[in-house]
Amino acid sequence: MKPGARVPSTRRITQEWGVAMATATKVLNRLREEGLVRAVPGVGTVVTAPVAAAPAVPAEVREARRASAGPAGVAPGGAGGSGASGARRARGGERDLTRERVVAMAVRVADTEGLTALSMRRVATELGVATMSLYRHVPGKDELLRLMMDTVFGEQPLPDSSAPGWRAGLEEVARLQWRIYRRHPWLASTMSFTRPVLAPDAALHTERSMAALAGLGLSGEEMAQASVSLAAFTCGLAVHFEREAQAEQDSGMSADEWMDQLADEDHDRLMSDPERFPMFDALNRGPEIDMSLDALFAFGLARMLDGVAALIEARRAGSDGGNETGGGSGNK
Repeated sequence: MKPGARVPSTRRITQEWGVAMATATKVLNRLREEGLVRAVPGVGTVVTAPVAAAPAVPAEVREARRASAGPAGVAPGGAGGSGASGARRARGGERDLTRERVVAMAVRVADTEGLTALSMRRVATELGVATMSLYRHVPGKDELLRLMMDTVFGEQPLPDSSAPGWRAGLEEVARLQWRIYRRHPWLASTMSFTRPVLAPDAALHTERSMAALAGLGLSGEEMAQASVSLAAFTCGLAVHFEREAQAEQDSGMSADEWMDQLADEDHDRLMSDPERFPMFDALNRGPEIDMSLDALFAFGLARMLDGVAALIEARRAGSDGGNETGGGSGNK
């Protein structure tokens, strides 16, 4: 296949070669690891162009260079000969290398091919520098991921002022997070709510959420738990962005196309058996329902905020009645 040609999907590979889906998936993963194919947004997986080899140097040019280098292999003026100057030219990209360039390229690789394709070696290759040169700017992959996380959160900063009202303020933060996760499908899988990383631009989201809840009768613990629970819900659902992107890349089908190609008998067995699946059968007979990620996010976010509203009302009612529960721990 020529560079730029679209690589067959796993489904097509299984059909043409009679292999299992797991085998076809392993094949594509191996091709990606070896840099032979890459993902192109909106296109799919395509064959990469081979790296051009350096042009051969004619024999007469090599001889002239040796003659001008002198007995010790040093060119006039003390500079190294052709080998040294060539090395300096090769390191030109390294002289221009910065932490920002390293992180930007890492984000680009993760955006287009997912975290499985990300490595220090891959980033160095894309930048045209030696892998070890990256470590002068980034200690390792863990730190690289932290910097990537902070960078993408900083790309879409929070508004200067919060939306009026606690509910609108929390929704504003959650919807911004959802947009960031959608733009960078790999991001959600790097987030941890038990071992959070020090990413200031990401921490600002929790700060804004807690500020929206301040002065409503909640304890500090309740404000923190409500803010982090909302963020965890958003992140947990956003994990499916990367899974869907990988599934679409591997199969060559969108989620809707995949559903459409399901065998009719499998669909009927699950959705049209009123004795075993009465609820599914009722849904199947009714109007079409929206089960997209956006619809699930909107529904779940509204219900989470309803729960926070109920908590606020409970604390207000307790305060009005002289109950001091609202000032204590959320465990009381």
